[in-house]
Amino acid sequence: MTEPLPRIGFDRYVELDWCRGALHVAAGRITLEDLKDTVANSLTGTESRRKSVDILKRFWLNPFPDTADFLQRGIRLFNQQGEPAVLPLTWGAAISTYPFFGKTAEITGRLFRLHSDCTINEVQRRIAEIYGDRNGVSRAVSRVLQSQEKWGVIERIDKKKRITPLAPVIVDDEELTAWLIEAAIRYAGKPLAVQSLQTLPVLFPFIMTNSLSYVASNSPNLALRSEGPSNQFVALCENN
Repeated sequence: MTEPLPRIGFDRYVELDWCRGALHVAAGRITLEDLKDTVANSLTGTESRRKSVDILKRFWLNPFPDTADFLQRGIRLFNQQGEPAVLPLTWGAAISTYPFFGKTAEITGRLFRLHSDCTINEVQRRIAEIYGDRNGVSRAVSRVLQSQEKWGVIERIDKKKRITPLAPVIVDDEELTAWLIEAAIRYAGKPLAVQSLQTLPVLFPFIMTNSLSYVASNSPNLALRSEGPSNQFVALCENN
């Protein structure tokens, strides 16, 4: 029996300002109708508006059950830290909620580390190997990359055919760092080696300045595990 291909889920262009608005809705500062009006100012099609708002709602307003507590902690971080946390929180919400977004980010990050830039076709081809070469996959990759460009983490060059990373975002708050690490573990679906955390392709837009083993050991939501004298892994705590 052939296994079904994984769902795409994230196939819309999403502006960072909309994501910021969704956080403000979750924090009780504006209404959902205000957010819908913001989206409507940029999108004309009724169906496009609905689908984009649905993605935003999954981030913070109507999360999947397995990410609800995690994302609620993200809202608390936004209330504490404000604007500087918007991009890291949006990225963490996207990779933990939508595996397609996470896989596109991971592949892009890997290609950047190999070649410093890459073509959009390279990313599309590698995603098609996982999600199938079916209608909508290449377009969905383009929408994710278009979103990431508007979020200020990549630039499309050479007549929009190539992408290159922009200056990385510094994350120096311990709680936000732990939350981003947790997002990466949730995306990966398994513990991650501590020594790999600083260069995880899926977190390519960020530089985390703290000692990551120290951050993980201090987090109530993460657990350090040792395999041998020099191999440490960070995992979710059992209650997560």
